[in-house]
Amino acid sequence: MAQAKNRRKNVSGNPAKRGSVVAPPPKPVTLGDWIGAARLRTLPLAITPVVIGTGAAVLVGDLFHWVIALACLVVAVALQIGVNFANDYSDGVRGTDDHRVGPARLTASRRVSAKSVLVVALVFFGIAAVAGLAIVIRTQQWWMLAVGAVCIVAAWFYTGGKRPYGYNALGEVFVFVFFGLVATLGTTWVQALALPQEAWFGAVAAGFLACAVLLANNLRDIDQDRAAGKRTLTVLIGKRATQALFTALVALAFAIAVYLAFFYPIAWLALLALLAVGPAILIVWTYQTARELILALALTSLGSLAYGVFLAWAFVG
Repeated sequence: MAQAKNRRKNVSGNPAKRGSVVAPPPKPVTLGDWIGAARLRTLPLAITPVVIGTGAAVLVGDLFHWVIALACLVVAVALQIGVNFANDYSDGVRGTDDHRVGPARLTASRRVSAKSVLVVALVFFGIAAVAGLAIVIRTQQWWMLAVGAVCIVAAWFYTGGKRPYGYNALGEVFVFVFFGLVATLGTTWVQALALPQEAWFGAVAAGFLACAVLLANNLRDIDQDRAAGKRTLTVLIGKRATQALFTALVALAFAIAVYLAFFYPIAWLALLALLAVGPAILIVWTYQTARELILALALTSLGSLAYGVFLAWAFVG
């Protein structure tokens, strides 16, 4: 009986013999994971307004200020990447990304500390600030320091802080204002010190396409956002209204291109961007799984860049 008791004790004291499964350790974070967290598919949205704004500046001034244009590009791309990492951090610490449909975020995966993600976000905000300061010094437009500061603050409070406006159906407003109007018109102003109507039309179109990308993203995450209490515009208005709004924004952007084409014929080529954006509209209306919307997001983003390149070409051609 004593031997039987010892055998039972040995068995109960050995987890492997009880059939328990030990969870494998998390995979180490790779460079590819960090690059993925930068969300490269969204970067065309940062490039588009700079391209359009530069084209409008050349139209007015007949000069291509390539150094300033490059600095504007650095500001826009660094801000976009900074926003993406800031969102990774803020959504991760809130638990919003715990059941994410798209690519896994660094913070939510628990494979890297939230502090490390925050530091990377701040580094990119710093890069944007330095490039922006260089533009101000070069152009002597000191009042634009305030514009740059507002851009960084707005980027942080999109999902950061106690009351992030991205959680209260204002994300599209931020995207339209800063990745449409401010980015495009700011690029034009620092190169030409003027804001022609072409820059305004291009800014509105860029803003519409950027908002469309955000709608596709939020449509993908509608169920998870609703469960997490993230009140995006898509959560508030629902699936059908979001699909209709996505289509309307794209249609308005291309209507602007058609209008401009009567004055700048090369702008007709901007309609070629529909080769990417058209299938995105189809996906948005017919998708069966949320993951399909990742492709719609990427196609709309790339279509936005193509649109911007052709529009800028029309201005300088």
